[in-house]
Amino acid sequence: MTKADDQDVSPARPTAAARGREVRRKLLATAAVLISEVGWNAVTTRMLAERAGVRSGLVHYHFESLAALLRQAALEAIRPALDEAVSVFAAAATPADGAEALLVSLDRFTGRDPESLLFTETYLAATRDEALRTRLRELTGGFRAGLTAGPGLAGHRDPEAAATALMAVLDGYLLHKAVDPGLSAARITPLVRGLMADPPTPPTPPTRPKPPKPPKPPKPPKGERP
Repeated sequence: MTKADDQDVSPARPTAAARGREVRRKLLATAAVLISEVGWNAVTTRMLAERAGVRSGLVHYHFESLAALLRQAALEAIRPALDEAVSVFAAAATPADGAEALLVSLDRFTGRDPESLLFTETYLAATRDEALRTRLRELTGGFRAGLTAGPGLAGHRDPEAAATALMAVLDGYLLHKAVDPGLSAARITPLVRGLMADPPTPPTPPTRPKPPKPPKPPKPPKGERP
């Protein structure tokens, strides 16, 4: 055994940049949890730092403000759920099948679970926070575009309108489950399937022939008064 083998090899200490990234990760993850637990407006810098196990000063060192941290935490937590929904919808054979699959997937939520509460709190906060509203609009706009661009709505007469209607149904269903946990996707699925069906183009009514113009009266001979 060599002398080098006898020496303890200590693991390399993380760099300052790595430690900073870890602190940011902890703060963002903890903020998303606290938004669901206590509500958006109840989260404080001290509460967040204590829960994340870091000094309070690091919150404002790594983020412009507590509000900026909460915005980023919420949006980063919501984005994967929307991406997953787009994938589920795109895998369906028809828009109606995709809508049903998304509704059924929501049955695993109660409306009061952490993920549902995070959505609700973020939407509510966006009504009073212009910066959050702008970024949430961009995020949901990307979700709508993902639904619209998928193969399911490729042949739909108005894919963007269909995607918007589906988003409204999903949001509303989840919101109502918070006050009525007994709601089930099976109850509304037939209606939603009908909503997503592309209505047939109404036939163009036949063109009626124009009635013939009445003949003009003959002109009187010259020199005679009519």
